[in-house]
Amino acid sequence: MSLDEYKRKRRFEDTPEPPPKIENKSRHRFVVQRHAATRLHYDFRLEMEGVLKSWAVPKGPSLDPADKRLAMQVEDHPVSYFDFEGTIPQGNYGGGTVMVWDKGTWDPLSAAPVDGEYKVGTEKEAAAMLAKGDLKFRLKGERLNGDFALIHIKARRAGSKGNEWLLIKKKDDNVVTGFDIDSYDTSILTDRTMRQIGGDEGSAEWKSSRPAVRGGVKASWLADAIARVDSKRRTAVVKKPTNAEKGATSSKKAVGVKKKSLGEKNTEEKAEVDQNSPTPTKVRKSTSKSTLKTNASAIPSTRAAATPVGTSLGAVPGAVERPMPNVIQPMLATIVEKSFDNPDWLFEIKWDGFRAVAFIDGGRVRLVSRNQNDLTAQFPELGSLPKYVKAERAIIDGEIVALDDKGRPSFSLMQQRTGFQPGKRRLPGRANQSLGITFYAFDLLYLDGIDLRRVVLEERKRLLQERIIASGLVHFSDHYSEKGLDLFAAAKDRGLEGIVAKKRNSLYEERRSREWLKIKITQRQECVIGGYTDPEGSREHFGALVLGLYDRQGRLIHVGQAGTGFDRKGLKELFERLQPLKTKENPFHGSLGGLRKVHFVRPELVAEIKFSEWTHETAGGGVKLRAPVFMGLRADKSAAECRLDEAIAS
Repeated sequence: MSLDEYKRKRRFEDTPEPPPKIENKSRHRFVVQRHAATRLHYDFRLEMEGVLKSWAVPKGPSLDPADKRLAMQVEDHPVSYFDFEGTIPQGNYGGGTVMVWDKGTWDPLSAAPVDGEYKVGTEKEAAAMLAKGDLKFRLKGERLNGDFALIHIKARRAGSKGNEWLLIKKKDDNVVTGFDIDSYDTSILTDRTMRQIGGDEGSAEWKSSRPAVRGGVKASWLADAIARVDSKRRTAVVKKPTNAEKGATSSKKAVGVKKKSLGEKNTEEKAEVDQNSPTPTKVRKSTSKSTLKTNASAIPSTRAAATPVGTSLGAVPGAVERPMPNVIQPMLATIVEKSFDNPDWLFEIKWDGFRAVAFIDGGRVRLVSRNQNDLTAQFPELGSLPKYVKAERAIIDGEIVALDDKGRPSFSLMQQRTGFQPGKRRLPGRANQSLGITFYAFDLLYLDGIDLRRVVLEERKRLLQERIIASGLVHFSDHYSEKGLDLFAAAKDRGLEGIVAKKRNSLYEERRSREWLKIKITQRQECVIGGYTDPEGSREHFGALVLGLYDRQGRLIHVGQAGTGFDRKGLKELFERLQPLKTKENPFHGSLGGLRKVHFVRPELVAEIKFSEWTHETAGGGVKLRAPVFMGLRADKSAAECRLDEAIAS
């Protein structure tokens, strides 16, 4: 009986969930909560010993004794969690929509039958059975009734934490053969579906004496990672001087050995050579202002003071009054190999999802991908986006992402959400609409009659932050000033894809530009699928995808093949997707490196590929992906965008 694990997994300054509190007595209630977090599952909870003993049941409980449901025991929850229905904000542990699927009371049963029947026992007996790993109980709920057992099992899988149980219905008058849990898709409290709960502002959310951090504030997990990186850097460069060193000065001291307090100015003009900037190296004079706090719990953004929402935009340099455009070609970043520090740049997390431009007009929203596909119908929950933007008409550039239970963007979850092929060509039934998504807004291009594309980035972001009402559905994508190296290290520490660097004074160019740069941690590349090889051994469907990129002459150049990253289901689904595209014509220019038995397909599908590095050019072979792994299909990018010259960092 402890809530220590519950407390450890949550940051109560960031989440409005209830604090850990053990009740003096238990009322023997039970609740089943349907929970769309990283994956859809059911949380089965028994009120016992002043807490809610909890199990995550992937397929949910069943009234059919033939269904032996896997139940993973998780941390105890406070009793105040009992009737929660609503949304845990994304970025927090367990972020997602929660529905009260069933609730009622429960009684512990005797360990053995008496006169052929299990009798109601005591909580002390229940605690002993739970410790032994064989808990029998009787439920009296609206949907679940009768006798059940939770049995602890020894899992054979590698890495098991020993928390595997089976939830089994006992044979009695409440048995329902072939029980279908999906036929009960509404809340017993409010009669709403998961989608209605997730998009309803009125849904109950946990109240706390400490307000939750708003979505525009940097994620605490990232702030902590940055703090650790900054601490290591300070430890590495700050050391106690020897007697010989005392009083000595050196022109080669590392930047950051001495930090000035926030707001303290360095009035000394100095000549410095910027070794790390991607712009041409030059000697310049500068007056620097430190933006780091001495305790450096996070890297704060450097912004002008926010003006009221009602402030006129007429005085903003570059703002132009004109009708709202119907089409925006998103500004694209250029790949570079190394991160850098530079006061002229802002640094953001590279969100690993689908790029989307949101056109908001009179309470309605239209979502458009980077290749001008309409995404609105695919993400119906974002139909409420206008409620979280203080504007009648606006154009916002951002990224639609699926977050894991640690608040990190997951392209794998986006693939599950959208299916192999989003849009009109999506395969029926393959998309998982129950997986929640979040829209990260990072640029404001138009606002209530004013075109902002010729306004500098820092001002556009300030205006955007003013207009965003933070929620679990919409977040302002914050930025960090000057310290790209620290943000890159923190992103690497958290297993993210990379970061984006943007010049503070950059205008919005509807093309690829060096004013915006992307620095990847894990190498990722969108490639065109031009064919596949035959399977070998026990493998079915196909062996590997044959991949290519277009050169400057528009020729598809072979860059390798990906034969890993698929499960059995994925192999079958992708194979079915490739069959209508089969052709006898070889779409590639030049050599395929000796590959045999290649089945060519029309070069229409784009695959997201993870790989270790680009190989050096070989005689006649060109550059190749090393250790490529298939991550999923990208319907938000066209084959023509997969360019060899843009893929290799300059």
